Amino acid sequence: MKRLVIALSACALLIGCARPADQTGGPVVATVDNVAITAKDVQEEMKGLPDVAKQFFQGPEGTTRFIDELVKKEMLYLEARKRGIDKEKDVEKRIEDFKKIVMINKMLEKEVEAKAKPTDQEIKEYYEKNKEEFIEASQIRLSQIVAKDEKGTRAALERLQKGDDFKAVAAALSKDASAKTGGDIGFFKRGDLSPQLENVAFRLRKDQTSMPIPMKDGIHILKVTDIKGNPVDFEKAKPVILQRLTVDRQKATFDKFIEDMKKTYKVDFKKDEIAKMTGAPAVPAQPGALTAPVDKPSESPAPKPADAPKPAEAPKK
Repeated sequence: MKRLVIALSACALLIGCARPADQTGGPVVATVDNVAITAKDVQEEMKGLPDVAKQFFQGPEGTTRFIDELVKKEMLYLEARKRGIDKEKDVEKRIEDFKKIVMINKMLEKEVEAKAKPTDQEIKEYYEKNKEEFIEASQIRLSQIVAKDEKGTRAALERLQKGDDFKAVAAALSKDASAKTGGDIGFFKRGDLSPQLENVAFRLRKDQTSMPIPMKDGIHILKVTDIKGNPVDFEKAKPVILQRLTVDRQKATFDKFIEDMKKTYKVDFKKDEIAKMTGAPAVPAQPGALTAPVDKPSESPAPKPADAPKPAEAPKK
């Protein structure tokens, strides 16, 4: 509970600033010297909280606690200014860095996010053209590549990224007996695989390849080659399609935006200075080699070692 209170207090301290008492913003719910905290301030700042924090501040008592956090934040801010903290060089740099991030995000909201959002019609068309992707899997057929170490994993990934056939890579590099069959290990239903592998495998689409998964017997790379099950209706598939199309379009829109800016801004990588900094001859990145602003699912910890997968039992006759 102590950690939660600290985390929530920190969250409240990061929210926006209140306004001077002579400015309008709805009914004033608290003041700190001549700074007013209004009902509108409370509503707007509450919207920006993570869901877990919003739950903590629900109801009359929760709202009162939230206002108290805003008061604490304002007192600490005023005290910091009184002590001249805002004039310290490292603080000024942090503020400037944060300002850059806010400005970039605001610009990308207009130039990338807004333009990349698919319409309902486009989502429907994608569903109709790709119904085979939306199946509630009862069984999946897997192929795998098993490497004994990171070196072997990198070798396999490099070939796959070049476009080499999964079967060929498995036959050449996999250290598992399934290498003889091009990595094919048959059909599996839920419960047949270890939890670590099942959690990954049943999230893959047909013909999709997983990231490396550390296991007891080596590092596994999975590929779903077939899916058996029932079709997923459009309403259930819609959020998945929305996310998929949005991510793809955001990347494409962002990449084009970067290419357009490269025509406006002159970028010069100082090879000699980069070499001095790294201690080795540097191969500078291209100006457009930036990360696309896409919402990714939160990263999960690497799976813990577990038993290798066992094929599903053959159906009883």
